[in-house]
Parts: sequence; structure tokens; C-alpha cells
Amino acid sequence: MVSTNGMHPSAATNEISRISVLEQDIPLLSLMTIIRDTNTPDRQFCSAVEKVARRLITLALKYVPHEKYTIQTPTNTPYQGVRFTKAVCGVSILRAGASMEHVLRETWMGSLSFGKLLIQRDEETSLASIYYSKLPRSIVNDVVLLLEPMLATGGSVIKAVETLIENGVAEESIVLVNVLSSKKGIDVVSTRFPSLNIVTAAIDPDLTPQNYISPGLGDFGDRFYGTCD
Repeated sequence: MVSTNGMHPSAATNEISRISVLEQDIPLLSLMTIIRDTNTPDRQFCSAVEKVARRLITLALKYVPHEKYTIQTPTNTPYQGVRFTKAVCGVSILRAGASMEHVLRETWMGSLSFGKLLIQRDEETSLASIYYSKLPRSIVNDVVLLLEPMLATGGSVIKAVETLIENGVAEESIVLVNVLSSKKGIDVVSTRFPSLNIVTAAIDPDLTPQNYISPGLGDFGDRFYGTCD
């Protein structure tokens, strides 16, 4: 079951298609409490983020096509399982997105490549511009996990998805893997890209006047990489 903060699960999934929210069980809420707490030390923050990311990526893999596949067990008994039929490419929106690359390497057992996008948002206008793009040629055939922990106004994610589509990736082959979204960001991105898949751990209701997610968790990159002032 999926759910959103303050929303009934069925209402959330019916209102916005192709969006999966982690089940808001006690283990997840405990991790999110650690992540959101301004007093959490950097190393504990990173550890909690990686545990949430593992659940996110596991859920995101449901969007990778698969087929039935029969194998033989050590007891000479056939077992009908499944195997994935496409490779995965993890594309990080730098710098925060790179925080989930290690978990993706550990979780995905198939063919894997990585791409990088450097997108910066103007703090006054909130408009996003792309400064660097490095994507593998094989990306057009892959399911792309777009790694971006924070979705606030949606500007950076929109620029990233536009860049992927310009490079031949089908919109429905992109899965945004996200730790925390604002409701506005979800609405903006899903309206702009109705075939985009989104996997998130939580959706917060508000944005501050400075367009930070509220209640949020602060600056993800600074907290993960220990660069807070």
C-alpha cells in the first residue's frame, strides 16, 4: 500500500497517476524523523538517508520490464521466477542526487550505467539552467532512475527530464527517485510530464516564501556532505 502524509492512500494514487509513495509505516517514519531533525549529526543523517534510499530504489525497480523465467533449484526442481529485460541507468542531479548512487549499485543486480546532470537554480527567480550533462549512449534503451532527493518547485526536475527526452529517453522510461517532495512540486512535474513515474518517501504540504519544502529537512546536500555552516 502507498500513502501520503495527510492523505488517504486511494485518494493520493487516484489523484495523481504513476506516483508511488512509500508506505508510511513506523520504521520509515522513524527514519524520516531522524532525517528531518535539525539536531541529527551528519553521519547519522547519511545513514538514515541510505536506508530510505534502499526502500525507494527497491520500489522504483517495479517499473523495469520483466518476464517469467524458469530455473532449476539445487533440489532438481524447476522454479518459475522472473528476470528483468532492460538495463538501468542511474542519472544523478548533482550534487544531492549522487548520494543515492551507492545504494543503487548495491540494490540493482543487472546491467547498470550512470549519468550526471549539473543543474543550478537561480535563488531569486527559481528558474533552473543546465551547466553540465554526461549521459551514456545506451541510455535510450534503458530504464532511467533519475536520482534527486528533493523536489520543491519542480524546476530542476523539469530541466532534467527535458534533457533526458532530448537525448532520446522515452518519458515513460524515466523514474524520479525522491526522498521528499512538496505537493506543489509533485503537481507541477506530473502535469508537465504525465507519463513520468515518481517514487517518493513523503510529500510535504507547503513551501516557504524562499521556495524551500516545509516542514522539510533543510538543505539536503549540505547535510549529507557535511558542508553546513
